[in-house]
Amino acid sequence: MTALAESGRRLRWAVTDGLTLIGRELGRVRREPGELVAALVFPAVMVVLFGYVFGSAIRVPGGGDYREFLMPGLLSMVTFASVTGVMVRVAADASRGVMDRFRSLPMARAAVPFGHAGADLVTGLPALAIMAGAGLAAGWQPQRGPLPAAGAFLLIVVLRYALSWAGVYLGLVMRNDQAADQLVPLLLPVTMLSNAFVPTGGMPAWLRLAADWNPVSALTAATRGLFGNPGVPDGDAAWPLAHPVAAVLLWSAALLAVFVPLSVRAYGRRGR
Repeated sequence: MTALAESGRRLRWAVTDGLTLIGRELGRVRREPGELVAALVFPAVMVVLFGYVFGSAIRVPGGGDYREFLMPGLLSMVTFASVTGVMVRVAADASRGVMDRFRSLPMARAAVPFGHAGADLVTGLPALAIMAGAGLAAGWQPQRGPLPAAGAFLLIVVLRYALSWAGVYLGLVMRNDQAADQLVPLLLPVTMLSNAFVPTGGMPAWLRLAADWNPVSALTAATRGLFGNPGVPDGDAAWPLAHPVAAVLLWSAALLAVFVPLSVRAYGRRGR
């Protein structure tokens, strides 16, 4: 019982310190309004750019409006962007000595990674809402009602939180924020190599295999099905696309199982 009580005390300590650091990250965003405005404007720009500029040249298999096909993909793309955003912020804190100061305080070791991941989730919700609003203004709408739509947004939030832990780890192993910035363009193809913008059926077999097993493709397929938008894969699709909700949950669990302990360990070793 004593060991159980001690574990509970440590967990409460980590959560309390983590919530404090979430507040610190939100305060930093308020002090840098330009970054906040860019993060909020970007989703609306993406809807206009892909929906109207490229949409007229792309046909949806089985018919349907391209903007309705596109919106789940754009929501998935913004979700994956959490990796790069968290990575750069964590690398900046680490290279500027902020984490050394945190380490000198009586804080739980997991609090700093938890704070960064939690802050990304909180700040990402307005961007998600703006992109959904821009999509509604452009003619997109969920077709299956509020409950399946809520399930789709919940999947987006779950995977975003899991991906943010990958960003925390990458930021901790980067030497500085300049190195993290250079890695950002290399992560963009991961988003593009998916079914977010075009169907994967026309890709070469080896490229289609990578796209079908991309977590971005699983999230896009899952949200298309829950929103009732065109582009839902048929029964002959690869397993992640034939069972996209299960695939998203498995990807999320795997990312958390791998990157939470790696992030906590990397934070502990950063100052050595």
